[in-house]
Amino acid sequence: MVERLEVSLPPSQNPSNLGERDWEDISRKYLDLNSNIKVKVEVEKFSFDARRQPMQWIVNLNVFLNDEKEPKPDFSLVDLKPISAPQKKAIIIGAGPAGLFAALDLISQEWEVTIVERGSAVQKRRKDIAAIQRGLPANVNSNYAFGEGGAGTYSDGKLYTRSLKRGSIKRVIDTLIGYGAPEVIRASWRPHIGSNLLPKIISKITEHIQKAGGRILYESEVTAILQDEGKCTGVELASGEKIYSDATIYACGHSALDSLLMAEKAGAKLEPKGFAMGIRIEHPQAWLDELQYNSKREEFNLEPAFYSLATQINERGVFSFCMCPGGWVVPAQVQDHSLVMNGMSLSKRDSDFANSGIVVAIEPKDWCGKRGWRWGWPSILKKAAAISDHPMLHEIIQDPRGGQPIPVAEGRLPIHPEVDPLFGVRLQIALEALSANAGGGANKAPVQRADLFINNLEHQNEVLPNSYLPGVTPTNLHEIMPKGMAVRLTEALQEFDDKLPGFAGAFGLMFAFETRTSSPVRIMRDSRQLEALGLKGLFPCGEGAGYAGGIMSAALDGLRCAEAIKQTNQDTLL
Repeated sequence: MVERLEVSLPPSQNPSNLGERDWEDISRKYLDLNSNIKVKVEVEKFSFDARRQPMQWIVNLNVFLNDEKEPKPDFSLVDLKPISAPQKKAIIIGAGPAGLFAALDLISQEWEVTIVERGSAVQKRRKDIAAIQRGLPANVNSNYAFGEGGAGTYSDGKLYTRSLKRGSIKRVIDTLIGYGAPEVIRASWRPHIGSNLLPKIISKITEHIQKAGGRILYESEVTAILQDEGKCTGVELASGEKIYSDATIYACGHSALDSLLMAEKAGAKLEPKGFAMGIRIEHPQAWLDELQYNSKREEFNLEPAFYSLATQINERGVFSFCMCPGGWVVPAQVQDHSLVMNGMSLSKRDSDFANSGIVVAIEPKDWCGKRGWRWGWPSILKKAAAISDHPMLHEIIQDPRGGQPIPVAEGRLPIHPEVDPLFGVRLQIALEALSANAGGGANKAPVQRADLFINNLEHQNEVLPNSYLPGVTPTNLHEIMPKGMAVRLTEALQEFDDKLPGFAGAFGLMFAFETRTSSPVRIMRDSRQLEALGLKGLFPCGEGAGYAGGIMSAALDGLRCAEAIKQTNQDTLL
């Protein structure tokens, strides 16, 4: 028999610190069980409710009575056996969570897998990331976005997801635990590994993949997708080597523009999709702790406080994204003369600052026609083209519908989103170029106090203490931000200040810009077989293909694509 309980515990009883005997005692007390009944307890989920007074932990328990079998962890992707007689070959482009989990699943089914990763191995990436923090140019193939483990490896390791497929989520979590992640992520309401621990876990995963017979080619860039009569047959590397396969998974990250263009050239069809851009804002962690915990964090030894904020302004959502308690703001661009803001934290979350993206939802129609003019995109594109030679800002788009050509550098906008599926990428590049220019180089970030931004006032020369290592430059962000974004951020910040007094005050520092929340373009795929429309045998997967937004959702999509490949192969055999 299984009893399901929801129990309340005082702040001093952090579920992370309780052991098996503690949970048995708590369960016996709640269920009024005598000592003759055998008890095993599974902590399904716990969260902390600081809004209710007194504050308390809310814990969901599954209590197994009298030898009822409790579920065992799913370590099917951890206990990999060496491939004995592979019948099929798969190529995976990209060693992020989507690619790695797809590889684990295919290898467990005796597929011969080759992963091609443009970046460096995870430990070697540290040097390239450290160089960016010192103000040096980004290594175009090894940085916060590219390299073994993907973008999430060195930007926090959050494991949140909106997916409702609990079985698949459990499999991903169990797999990460099997490779060394702390067991607390299984039940935590905000599971997080940390940028200091996740690289070691990634190394163990890739080590197991190679021991089982998988091959990983580091610092190897795919430059062409091979195809024959509309079917993907493999890939060609920058070295000229050609690798052939029965299935190819496109698992590139959301910043791999060249790979996206490569897929389109091979015949895959692209479509624009909604995404979000905005700024990253930072506050003192002590302020947030005092506000959220009523000054009792130290008394109860609570984790650094966080927030989750969302509102609707002028038909578009404005929300917090990738909130990092006790974290750092970091530069995450992948090319020169560009600047991208991101956030990260270590497992202990022990920085003096809390940061989060505050981003505005943008739909494809928001960059088209009269609506795009009202957002202010033409002036942004013209300003960016004047200071940047990026080809995406100087291209003349040919309208496939027969309309007039669209010179991007002149600030011209498409009439319909379908005219140019990549126009959202152009907007990202434009804001990133303006940000780098306003910062003054050496990866310095343009910043403005939140109170000054709300009133559209020039930034004063005094800069708030902050976590951003390359340095900051006081800027009026309105001058480099599209009007549609500025208006929505201004109203949203004031709403958020009502919920968290001081949020939009003089100690909130805004960094420009947070542009890479997700991909603004999707490689279209068949809804059942998950093959790219226009190119069979290619399976678009994860963030860069437009089907995920974070470590968990990318890993889940990797498993989904692996399953689709196996099913397609079985159907072919039949």
